Amino acid sequence: MPLSPVAKAQLQIHFCVLLWGFTAILGKLITLPALPLVWWRMLVVVVALAVLPTVWRGLRAMPLRTLLAYSGIGALVALHWLTFYGAVKLANASVAATCIALAPAFTSVIEPWLTRRPFSVRELAFGLAVLPGVALVVGGVPDGMRMGIAVGALSALLVAVFGSLNKHMVDGGDPLTVTGVELGAGTLLLTLLAPLMPMLFPAFAGDLLVIPSLHDSLLLLTLSLVCTLLPFALSLVALRHLSAYAVQLVTNLEPVYAILLAIVLLGEQRELTPLFYLGVAIILAAVFLHPLLDRNKRVRHPEVIGISEAKGIVE
Repeated sequence: MPLSPVAKAQLQIHFCVLLWGFTAILGKLITLPALPLVWWRMLVVVVALAVLPTVWRGLRAMPLRTLLAYSGIGALVALHWLTFYGAVKLANASVAATCIALAPAFTSVIEPWLTRRPFSVRELAFGLAVLPGVALVVGGVPDGMRMGIAVGALSALLVAVFGSLNKHMVDGGDPLTVTGVELGAGTLLLTLLAPLMPMLFPAFAGDLLVIPSLHDSLLLLTLSLVCTLLPFALSLVALRHLSAYAVQLVTNLEPVYAILLAIVLLGEQRELTPLFYLGVAIILAAVFLHPLLDRNKRVRHPEVIGISEAKGIVE
C-alpha cells in the first residue's frame, strides 16, 4: 500500500533530521581545524549550487539591497558554523549538539527585539526554563570542555539572530538562490578572516590552501552534499505537506539523534557524567514544549533550513 503524501513527508523530515544529526559526528571525525572545515563545506555547497540555472536566474532577479542583506546574514551563518565546529573540536559532538538545542530559547528573546514586536511572557518563560539544564550540562563535563560549551552557546545565539533575520526579511528570492548567496558571502568572509584567525582565535585557525587528505575530502563531500544539500532538497518537498508544528517537533530531535550517534559511533558517554545527560533532558523537554506555543503558525522561508541545519524554520 503506497504511503500518503503526509506520511511520506514525515519520513522525509525524519531522514533529514537524522542527516543533520550526523553533521556534528562528521565534524569530530574530520581532522581539519574548524576554519578550513567550514570553509571547504561552504565552498563545496556553493560550487554545487552554482551549476543550477535556477540559482542564476534567481540571482539576476534579486534587487541589490536584498542581495546585500542576504550577504550580511550569510556572514552570520559562517560565524555560526565556525563556532559550532569550534565547539565540536573544543569539546565533543554531544556538547555541540546540546548547545545548538538552546537556539529556540535564544530566539524567544532575540526575535521580538529584532522585529520590534512585543515580548511574549510564555516565550520568555520558555527561555528561562532551559537554564537549570544548562547549569547541569556545564557541571557534567570535564573542565577542559567548558570553553566548548561557551563557544557552542555563541553558535546557538548566532542561529537565533540570523534565523530571525531570515524569517522576517522581505521575500527576496527562491530558497536555493538565497542559500547560494548566503553561503557564498560566508565563504568570502572566512577567506578574509583566515589570515587574522591565528591572532583572534588560534584554536580555530588552519591553512585554507592546503588540499585535505583523502580521508577528510571524502568526509567533507559527505558533509556538504549528503548532510547539507540532500536534506535541504528533501525538506523543501516535505514542507509542502506538513504543518509548522509537526515539522518543529521532528526537527527538535536533531540533538537527540546527534547525541545517540555520538554514543554509538564515538563512545562519548565515557567523557561525560550523568549530570550532563540530565541537563540535556531538561533542555530538550523545554525545547519540545516550545512548538505548543506556535501550533497555528505556518512554515515560511524554508531557506533557513539550508543554512542552520534544522533550527528556526517556523514562522
